[in-house]
Amino acid sequence: MSLHIEQVEGRSGLSCFIDTAWIVQAGRNTPWVPPLRSMVRDALSMRGNPFYNDAERALYVARRGKQTVGRIAAVENRRHNRYHKDRLGFFGFFECLEDQEAATELFASAEHWLKVRGLKASRGPISPSMNHECGLLVNGFGAPPVIMTPWNPPYYADLIQGAGYAKVQDLLGYYIPAGNKLAVPDRVRHLAERTRRRLGITFRRLDARTLKQEARKIHELYKDAWDGNWGFVPPSWNEFWHITNDLKAILAVDFSFVAEIDDEVIGFMLIVRDLNRLLPAIPSGRLWPWNAVKLLFNVQKILSGRVVLLGLKTRHRHRGLFPLFAYEAARRALEVQAEGAEASWVLEDNDSIVAPLEAMGLQPYKRWRLYEKELST
Repeated sequence: MSLHIEQVEGRSGLSCFIDTAWIVQAGRNTPWVPPLRSMVRDALSMRGNPFYNDAERALYVARRGKQTVGRIAAVENRRHNRYHKDRLGFFGFFECLEDQEAATELFASAEHWLKVRGLKASRGPISPSMNHECGLLVNGFGAPPVIMTPWNPPYYADLIQGAGYAKVQDLLGYYIPAGNKLAVPDRVRHLAERTRRRLGITFRRLDARTLKQEARKIHELYKDAWDGNWGFVPPSWNEFWHITNDLKAILAVDFSFVAEIDDEVIGFMLIVRDLNRLLPAIPSGRLWPWNAVKLLFNVQKILSGRVVLLGLKTRHRHRGLFPLFAYEAARRALEVQAEGAEASWVLEDNDSIVAPLEAMGLQPYKRWRLYEKELST
């Protein structure tokens, strides 16, 4: 059957775009977890998501006859290009059956949209920014995805490379176990305790009752801590608060924390409960009143999580604080008998985090890849 690529928009077009993930994954016995459609819709909402105050996107769906076989989004992130002083475009939300022709034509459509806007290269999958879901899973297919991380079939890498893309960066995921014992070795614990005494660091729980005030402090620290990291773009306050507020219901306040020296916030770690543990019970991804109530009731029972944000003020970066942060998180996890948490994602060349994790005996159990392609003029 002939292949047709259509740019979709509006309520029905957006629904068709979102539906494509279920069509591609249908009938597969895989660890894929159906996301909540409301979360996907929010990530794509030009009106409701502050990310698009400084960005645009176009959505494409591929069909063979009447059958939908794939989708892709093209994104122009003007904030990224101002910050990095380049002309880079992005692709994201990629889903496709094992059909190279369809994948190649989807990429061609997205690339044409980017080139019309004067962009010189295409990078992804980034859906829709590095502050959201990103990367293509290339290792760790047997492990189920945790909240806000992608899972895709292994053949996706062949489709993307077949469209002319090459690796530009890898993102790593580490699993930090907890359970009924401390997850860090004794030598790390002793080092952490000495560091805390030497520097006078105190830790406190994140106050969910004043989350907006807490978020303002964390937002400024986050921008300082990650400045200069590959691909990082400091989110606007509105974008940061939008993301934080969305995560409020699943924030694990018991073992998230803020670090202070003399009442100055110098670091933080935010951990969210792994909502994906509950989502297989909602295979359609649609929230109705009855399953929304069930979800809210059960989310506090989830004892596994994901470290979604970690920050340390620049001037404290080389003071050996990461083992202390790891120890504090493990100590708190032990108190609530948490199962463990995934730390993701970590840039493969970020030695300030990779080296301490591996010194603790941890190795990456998942790897996501970002690809890039120069766009011909």
